[in-house]
Amino acid sequence: MANAPSAGRPAADPRVLALAAQVTESREQDIPLLLLKLKGILNSASLGCEESKKIKQDIYDYDLTQYCMLVLRQDHSRLRGGWATAAQLAETLSHCCVGLEVKGDPEEFYKKFLPSAIDNLLVLGRRLQARFIRALKDEEKQDFLCWFQTVTDAICWLFGGHIQLAACVLQNDHFLHLLITDDVETAITMMSVLHNILRVNSSVLLQVDEETLHSVLDELVYKLSSTTNPVIGNAATKLLLLMAKFCKQLVKLLTARYKGLKGLLSKQWTGKGFDRDLSQLLDLLYLEQSSGKEEMQRQHQAACIIQAMWRGFQTRKRLKKLPQAVTTLQRSFRAKRQQELQHLKKQKEDEALKLQMQLQRQRAMRLFHERQLALLEIIHASQVNKYMEEMEGKSALTIQRFWRGYRARRNFHQQKQSLKEYKAAVVIQRAACKFLEKRRRRRLLSRWKDPKGLTDEQRLALQQKVDDYIKLHPASQMSEEMSKELHMQAQEKLAQFLLRSRLDQRAAQRREALLAQVNTDVELLMSAPGLAKTTEKDLDIFMSRSIPVATKARQSHNTMLKYTRWPWWKKLGDEFMEDDVIPDDALNAELGTLFIGGRKSF
Repeated sequence: MANAPSAGRPAADPRVLALAAQVTESREQDIPLLLLKLKGILNSASLGCEESKKIKQDIYDYDLTQYCMLVLRQDHSRLRGGWATAAQLAETLSHCCVGLEVKGDPEEFYKKFLPSAIDNLLVLGRRLQARFIRALKDEEKQDFLCWFQTVTDAICWLFGGHIQLAACVLQNDHFLHLLITDDVETAITMMSVLHNILRVNSSVLLQVDEETLHSVLDELVYKLSSTTNPVIGNAATKLLLLMAKFCKQLVKLLTARYKGLKGLLSKQWTGKGFDRDLSQLLDLLYLEQSSGKEEMQRQHQAACIIQAMWRGFQTRKRLKKLPQAVTTLQRSFRAKRQQELQHLKKQKEDEALKLQMQLQRQRAMRLFHERQLALLEIIHASQVNKYMEEMEGKSALTIQRFWRGYRARRNFHQQKQSLKEYKAAVVIQRAACKFLEKRRRRRLLSRWKDPKGLTDEQRLALQQKVDDYIKLHPASQMSEEMSKELHMQAQEKLAQFLLRSRLDQRAAQRREALLAQVNTDVELLMSAPGLAKTTEKDLDIFMSRSIPVATKARQSHNTMLKYTRWPWWKKLGDEFMEDDVIPDDALNAELGTLFIGGRKSF
């Protein structure tokens, strides 16, 4: 159960040893009453002497303090002794820990045991506070309040002996829950605990996190604003004054976070019996506010100076760029005005053109109707129906012709991109074929390598295979007459083949000419101007087939002359070509682009 004392230490106190043995052998419900004997053992020795330190060391070594902590966690309403025993055990635990100097494992005692003891005491305090609030009888309320004060005194005694526990108490969630209450008695007790924390360790407010500090300040300010009890007001005012004196930063926080605190203190709590503390707190707040106003005014003046300097710099910079800006503005204004004038001019021209076209259309319609009436007067009455039918047929043909032309032009424009891609692919393929042909010629001109000859054994084996094949497949005997007849049949078939080849060649030439004519027409259509820009010269090109042929021949002749005049260094890539052969790229007059006149059908 307990840590046995080392051999170098003196013997343990027999009372502590006997109590430890009783606790070990007793039932669980009897342990709280047995642990109360620790109070008598501690009181037998004077406080601060060596005997008292030795007794506390023995109590810790035999884990009696651990038993006290375990008992404090239990529900004392069902144990013997009840909550009075729990309060006494809390007091005993705090007395056992204060003045104890652990030599065996101090880190475990200071970092684990003491924070755990604080947490257990605060949990016990919350239970007692809850039962005090729920109690209906005055006697029960007085008992629970007395036990609650005993536990809070034990907490104060414990962090008074170990100063580092003040921050642990202030950051504990149970302490904040104890402080946040509407009950007057327990609230006064918890504010006294907070006052003791600040008195024991004045720098504790700088050690806790910002959220905990704000929670404590919010609760104190809330108590000042929500109640009229002078005891609560006095305690809260003293706490705020103490915090402001110990930590100057809290004055700024109070002034910035709680804007109406000064008015609340001066209006609601003046003349309540603690005017001295109240006036000191108000003086600190007003002093901070005045210094804050001075600092704000100084910053405002500095900002005004910076803004004035910046505006002056910007104004000087703008004045330097003013001539250039005026020139740019004038140029842009003139360009915009010119665009507007051009737009108005174009709009007027379009309107005039539309009006002219409308007049021409009306004049043409009038002439057409007049012509129709004149013809009707000339034609005999019996021929009118026939004439009208002929006119309707011609009109239908005209409409169909225009519709087919429109559809053909639309399809042509849609296929224009695909034609360009097709011609580009043809150019790429031609270049690739030319490159491969050059490569093939270079390989043919490479050094000839004699085939590897046959050995005598291979030659004999091959001759033997040939002889065996001749023996297995003897040649059939043919007479002279059969040979002549076979020769005549071959001659006839050869003549027929030559005759067909000439006809096929002529048909191929006609197809090539037709394809060339179609390609030339396609190129002329692609490069033709719009109907609005067409001239009589363009019309002659489409009406006469001799002009495109002469133009293409002249271009090809000029290209050939230009190619023959090239310097020698431009013909280095064509050293393997014949002298009288001109590249297709130079002539640009292949069969696919040459226009050949003639009939469209053969």
